[in-house]
Amino acid sequence: MRTNLHRRSLDPLTAVRNLGILAHVDAGKTTVTERILYLTGATHKRGEVHDGTTVTDFDSQERDRGITIFAAAVSCVWDGHRINLIDTPGHVDFSDEVTRSLRVLDGAVAVFDAVAGVEPQSETVWRQADRHGVPRIAFVNKLDRAGADLDSAVASIRERLGTVPLVTQLPIGREADFTGVVDLVRMRALVWGAEIDSRTEGPVPEALSDEASRRRRILEETVAELHPAALEEFCDRSSVSDTTLAAALRELTLSGEGVVVLCGSAYRNRGIEPLLEAVVAYLPSPLDVPPVRGTSGDEVEERAADPEAPFAALVFKVTSTATGRLTCLRVYSGTLRKGDTVLDTGVRRAERVGRILRVQADRHAETDLAVAGDIVAVVGLKSARAGTTLCAPSAPLLLEPPTAAEPVVSVAVEARRSPDTDRLAGALARLVEEDPSLVVRTDPETGQTVLSGLGELHLEVAVEKIRRDRGLEVAVGRPRVSYRETVARGVSGLVYRHVKQDGGAGQFAHVVLDVEPLEIPAGAPGDFAFRSEVVGGRVPQEYVRAVEAGCRDALAGGPLGGHPVTGLRVTLSDGATHSRDSSEMAFRTAGRLGLREALRACAMALLEPVAEVTVTVPDDAVGTVLGDLAARRGRVSGSVARGGTTVVTATVPLAELFGYASRLRGRTRGRGTFTTRPAGYAVVPAAVSRTLLTR
Repeated sequence: MRTNLHRRSLDPLTAVRNLGILAHVDAGKTTVTERILYLTGATHKRGEVHDGTTVTDFDSQERDRGITIFAAAVSCVWDGHRINLIDTPGHVDFSDEVTRSLRVLDGAVAVFDAVAGVEPQSETVWRQADRHGVPRIAFVNKLDRAGADLDSAVASIRERLGTVPLVTQLPIGREADFTGVVDLVRMRALVWGAEIDSRTEGPVPEALSDEASRRRRILEETVAELHPAALEEFCDRSSVSDTTLAAALRELTLSGEGVVVLCGSAYRNRGIEPLLEAVVAYLPSPLDVPPVRGTSGDEVEERAADPEAPFAALVFKVTSTATGRLTCLRVYSGTLRKGDTVLDTGVRRAERVGRILRVQADRHAETDLAVAGDIVAVVGLKSARAGTTLCAPSAPLLLEPPTAAEPVVSVAVEARRSPDTDRLAGALARLVEEDPSLVVRTDPETGQTVLSGLGELHLEVAVEKIRRDRGLEVAVGRPRVSYRETVARGVSGLVYRHVKQDGGAGQFAHVVLDVEPLEIPAGAPGDFAFRSEVVGGRVPQEYVRAVEAGCRDALAGGPLGGHPVTGLRVTLSDGATHSRDSSEMAFRTAGRLGLREALRACAMALLEPVAEVTVTVPDDAVGTVLGDLAARRGRVSGSVARGGTTVVTATVPLAELFGYASRLRGRTRGRGTFTTRPAGYAVVPAAVSRTLLTR
């Protein structure tokens, strides 16, 4: 069944689905996207990742590496519903792209490998979707592979993701003999042949009749436990009708109490039509999600998804192309027309929208307007960045922007030729504009330009982008991780007096500080708590706030090596003021200098970023790999045998993982693979810490 992309010029809001494709790297997200585009008539040729012919992986680096690096938006129509779809990266180094995409999506399809089940990055993106409250359905892919097992994949979803899987399909055939599915909601069989359009629908095969009935019963019982209307019908009739079951599945999906699970093989073109039907049936339209909330002055304001309401949109991606700067945004309310003037709320700047584009990855089609629920790109905006709110000048609104992940790896970059220095600075500024998770700074000691990001591959891709897009020759230093300092043992009653008299009004501030480790949450960057126990008005409240601001200033550099300080609680226990010379500036200075002195008196510890590493190796190489992990200060937390291979999970300092890919290939003769995900910060052993601090 194929539909015409131009069947409707403008869909009502109930017929719009804004969704993302989420998964671990190599689970098949991009292939799923390609099959959706082909089946809906958006493309006329099936793209393949291994051939470098996919629509969404259009960047040259994506095609060279065979992975998704940049989130790409596409649009298609299925059964009268417009589907705006974002194919997101699966590699941990590009998780910030996923976060920005989830911020503007209404629903998502989580893709899982039928052999591996829930993999590390699958869990990471699932948690990201949880934080954004995005309803999901699950698609267990690659059922045609050797070792594929739907039940094992579902069990891993239940155990690792902590959700209730609602399995709505039963595979027909196993591994290479997988040919179709039994739809347990309508109790029908769907079978695919060799051609993509050769789906046939019929009764459940007799050989699977009993098993299909048993699984339908399990589905009904599971839904009845979660849904009152289904429970009532189940108690009255000892079964649940197809209509009630479908309605209950939709409501459980929207509430997040359960996740509908489908299965198939995207590469073999099997299972994509039912997936599209599930997207339409179970995932929300813009009208099914709560109104967007923002601030207007000091007031909290809601904007419903109404084309007649005042315009409000959030920018989630900025891309530089050969033809200009594209600003991708999600329209939450109102209508945007070509030539309209919009307000950038953050900088209070009005800008004119030159053109509005429907995005099809790297191809674009002009449109005259965009309404609430649309995801489009606009041309003509100069100041907008990812996270910028655009709104009608007459109805200002500020939406909460997505938070950028904190960089953990840095490299020094410089132009090989002196005349290219200014061009490199411009290229780096453009990179940061497009990817907020990249940070550029100048090292105050060496004067070097330092580029920081989320991982080794993240920085490698960024530098290669400069070389390819700008034609610049760039020299890159060895990667370095971002260390932190924390309080291992605190101090109490540290007295600091700030007194300055140089003519005219002086400065006076007296503070008494207690510093202690912050118990929970432990070790994550940014942990800082401040409280005041001053009584009797000895320090006015405005001065207490100034002391807190000064303490936060002092966190920029610790006494061990000048690294940011985290994981501590500061208590202002006493203080004193002067009737004429005390001021907020004086108390802020006292807070900053007093905390610095207190930290020098504390027992401090160095923290380093660590990663959870999942290594898959042949059984005959397990010993070698375990020895190598131990040499890298890794702590093995588990291992599981799986069909001739062993999956080892360990926590390893990020600094020890540089170059690990080539070492693993050498030790396993190219048969080993590994994935990582951030696991916070951990205390550096004393011996290692001394070595690092003396470099």
